[in-house]
Amino acid sequence: MEILIQLSVCLVGGLLMSRGAKKLNLPAVTAYLVAGLLLGPYCIGALHLTGVGFSTPEQVSALDLFSQVALGFIAFTIGNEFRLEQLKHMGKQAITIGILQAVVTTALVDIALLALHFINPALISVSSAITLGAIAAATAPAATLMVVRQYKASGPLTKLLLLVVAIDDAVGLVLFSASFGVASALESGTASLMTILVEPLAEIILSLLLGSLAGWVLYRIERYFHSRSKRLSISIGFVLLTVGLSMMEFEAGGIRCGFSLLLVCMMTGTVFCNICSFSEELMGRVDGWTTPLFVLFFVLSGAELNLNILSNPMVLLIGAVYIAARSLGKYAGSYGSCAMTGCSKSITKYLGITLLPQAGVALGMALTAQQLADGEIVRNVVLFSVLVYELVGPALTKRALAAAGEIQAEGRTSARKKNEPKAPLHLDR
Repeated sequence: MEILIQLSVCLVGGLLMSRGAKKLNLPAVTAYLVAGLLLGPYCIGALHLTGVGFSTPEQVSALDLFSQVALGFIAFTIGNEFRLEQLKHMGKQAITIGILQAVVTTALVDIALLALHFINPALISVSSAITLGAIAAATAPAATLMVVRQYKASGPLTKLLLLVVAIDDAVGLVLFSASFGVASALESGTASLMTILVEPLAEIILSLLLGSLAGWVLYRIERYFHSRSKRLSISIGFVLLTVGLSMMEFEAGGIRCGFSLLLVCMMTGTVFCNICSFSEELMGRVDGWTTPLFVLFFVLSGAELNLNILSNPMVLLIGAVYIAARSLGKYAGSYGSCAMTGCSKSITKYLGITLLPQAGVALGMALTAQQLADGEIVRNVVLFSVLVYELVGPALTKRALAAAGEIQAEGRTSARKKNEPKAPLHLDR
């Protein structure tokens, strides 16, 4: 009973908060996160009112399954952006930009935190510094997608952004696995090619294979039904299935294998949308069904943020260096790779800003990094950065998309006039 009341309060509270955010011209996702903070164990939850807010972090963690399911639907929706027509037009640019900006960000954060280590070794270890560098590559596809949806953003920058944030997670997974393998080796005194290279590559390949199979099977099953409601139900059921399968882990030939939830669900959406002729209409229905789930996801994400870290000067110092270096890396890496691949001036100028949000993927990496000797520092720094990025990142994304002319002014319809010809989509100058 108490869980149902908590979920209801989260949903209603988040939506009510979004009304206030609209008056301040802020994205709804920021309002949901603030609502989560207020309902969390460090604000209203501290009053220990039954069913109102979360009294302990454990109560928030007990609802992790909702967050996992929401991430699955987010990834499935992003997979819809990987249509062959778009990939033929901007696929090479998206892959190049996605890889380069992630690598540049990791390198700059590594340099900044290693410099901090050599200035004062007591602040942060080398292993934690290089691990945080890899975590810095990760972005927040959920927050980005919510901003795009809310403001019905459309244009070259928006399309490239959705491709890049999806690619970014795959690149970030490889960078983190390699960096964490090196960090663990530095602490134990042994290095293993298996943990540094083989296991992360196996995870990516297996995730893409499982997602491809799921997308093909979903299409074959959908063909047996003609009712829109039944097709919607099948789609929802299949996303739940892929989320469940992606949580499995196993060991084969001495290699510990698992799946990436984001990659599995994203590939499911990609394959399904490219082989199914009625996928666009169906995806529109899935989007409408998942809106309450996404609200809960962000409210719960806000409730998970630990405000106690704000009282730790060491975390604040390392966090400030991390945020400054990561922000510079995202912007400089995107700016340079966009210019190199011949993107328009508008995309080159604004893409980096839209890549600043950071949330769930980074928190998952930080949880793994807690195995390090000073892994608690890594976790707290990531928590601090997520607190900052999730509160200001969506607003910055909105402003960048608006400045690029891909969000129409308030009060105007996002649809084109029927008699107005649709302009061709070009990323080249």
